[in-house]
Amino acid sequence: MYKNLEQALLDLERAGMLKRIQREVDPYLEMPEIARQAFENNGPAILFEHVKGSPFRAVCNIFGSQERLDYLFRDTLKGTQTAVLFKSNPVEFFKHASPAKLLRAARTGLHSLPKKSGSLKDFKERKLSDLPQLVCWPEDGGAFITLPQVATRPAENASIMTTNVGMYRIQISGNEYASDECGLHYQIKRDIARHHQKAIEEGRPLKVSIFIGGTPAQTVAAVMPMPENLSELLFAGMLGGRRFRYFIHDGYLVSSDADFCILGELQPDLKPEGPFGDHIGYYSDRHPFPFLKVKKVLCKKNAIYPFTVVGRPPQEDTLFGSFIHQITKPMVPASIPGLVALHAVDDAGVHPLCLALAHERFRPYAKPEDREPLELLKTANAILGFNQASLTKYLLIAAAEDEEAGRKIDVNDIARFFGHVLERIDFSRDLHFETSTSIDTLDYTGSKLNHGSKLTLAAAGTKKRELRNNPEDLQTLKIPRITSAKIAMPGVIVLQGPTYDEAARDAFMAQIEAALAHWEFRENYPWISIVDSALDSSLDSGNLRDFLWLTFTRSDPAKDVFGYHAQVLEKHWGCVAPLMVDARIKPHHQKALTVPAEIRERARQILDEEKVFGGSK
Repeated sequence: MYKNLEQALLDLERAGMLKRIQREVDPYLEMPEIARQAFENNGPAILFEHVKGSPFRAVCNIFGSQERLDYLFRDTLKGTQTAVLFKSNPVEFFKHASPAKLLRAARTGLHSLPKKSGSLKDFKERKLSDLPQLVCWPEDGGAFITLPQVATRPAENASIMTTNVGMYRIQISGNEYASDECGLHYQIKRDIARHHQKAIEEGRPLKVSIFIGGTPAQTVAAVMPMPENLSELLFAGMLGGRRFRYFIHDGYLVSSDADFCILGELQPDLKPEGPFGDHIGYYSDRHPFPFLKVKKVLCKKNAIYPFTVVGRPPQEDTLFGSFIHQITKPMVPASIPGLVALHAVDDAGVHPLCLALAHERFRPYAKPEDREPLELLKTANAILGFNQASLTKYLLIAAAEDEEAGRKIDVNDIARFFGHVLERIDFSRDLHFETSTSIDTLDYTGSKLNHGSKLTLAAAGTKKRELRNNPEDLQTLKIPRITSAKIAMPGVIVLQGPTYDEAARDAFMAQIEAALAHWEFRENYPWISIVDSALDSSLDSGNLRDFLWLTFTRSDPAKDVFGYHAQVLEKHWGCVAPLMVDARIKPHHQKALTVPAEIRERARQILDEEKVFGGSK
């Protein structure tokens, strides 16, 4: 049970899971690239002792391996999982609860309650410019805080239990910000929006506290998808095995254990924020967002500045996601009746693609060959209205009742799950679009910021087709202007074609359809993705990870999904196999993230010279 970040880092160091870099390192591109390479190579957490332009030390890759996550929370993870199970399904919990389990749940519950402790005299005042000015990608609009814990309450006198804590990116330099201002980019459907709305209605500025560092549990809690009106501070106490310590200063909540606390008020107008290289693998553009007028920047003695780097998955936040899923696994099915399992696919950028397994029991008397998605569609709608799952763009959902003897349907086995759906889906009936709706703020495939479409693909019943996985089949598929064709997984083809041209697209898709009309294996490959030949020449389009990233981060269902013999009947769009997704880069898309070769080489050199990978766990 750690009292602060430094205590946790010293524990990691004793276990051989942390390395120190003594030389001065630049937070502009250099430190972030070191963090990326450390993660890619399954390296240790890295503590930078001397950060150029800042008096503070910095640390990265704390949560960059499952081994470190398990180690950091080795004494509290079981108790937290027990508490989550109790919250999710009390009947099931008590049915199997041993005395030890009951005691563990009670102890965990006591740790979850926040505790008043500490005062302003425990901190020193600094300026935003004193913090490490971390710039992760060459075209970022300035320096960003990448592991902030942004805390708000609906009112200054509101109970501590109403506190929302989220990880919303904070820009601390660049654009039009004064030295005492910082941008606050919160995405749609975040709980902070409720507090902001209430402040606007009451004609007052919203007081915001930004914590950096503190116990590792506080950082994890900020990305925890807690139910509305249940504070993340409770989870921080549970996972940390230590009650969240806080005090109130001038109406602001201050974390007594945090390394840094930034206190400020949201202003009534907006200022440009971004660009920023984000977790989908592209830059998010410059847009008007709320900003803070900073009143105080507080730091502890010997404060350490933790940071992470986001980009095309997998990155450190991939481990965040899997760790949280490990804890919250019982919560989601309990929250959505009929749901068995859910998997937001990290390689596809998380929100662009979600796989779901659910029950299909609306017609229990139906023969397997007559089963069709009915209850599945009810569950799909619930998923698209649930917490962060509501940001899903493509949802593939299958019936648990279709599990075959000795072969379970696993949402985490992506290729098999896709295969199961593609074998059973009726493309004329089982495609369900939501058009002109809200999508993830970071997804630029739609018509404008926050606007786009969604597609649910539902499958139930017996097989309708056999999938093939034979590269020789592609030799007889002759399509003009296609430079290569590869199989990403059984039943799925990736075609590399010409650069996107809106005026020529209909004719190009018609050429593909004409070629398919004479291809004997058309029904055996019911999914085709079209990507750029020139832009994606460095990627292996036959690779599953590349297929997922290219297809689902570069297409908007309503605009980019086509089909063989497509037709609209009673306002329902359908087709016969195959479905075709135009996943080429469009003019309104954002640039993919890249790092200059000299920065990559410099990071490699520092890691080698400091022997960061030598002897690490």
